[in-house]
Amino acid sequence: MNQDEKKIKVTLIKSLIGTKRSHRATVRGLGLSKINSSAELENSPSVQGMINKVHYLVKSEI
Repeated sequence: MNQDEKKIKVTLIKSLIGTKRSHRATVRGLGLSKINSSAELENSPSVQGMINKVHYLVKSEI
């Protein structure tokens, strides 16, 4: 595995208005703020869990 395979790109695709406070905090923890903002993160179990929690708000790609 090279360095690029350990990264995952996460993009916020839906608004945070009307979502739970903990879900908004999770999205901020992923480094996302506005719609269409993206972040490249390490593909770790903790990041996978965060993405899983807010899967309906974000799009992820390896």
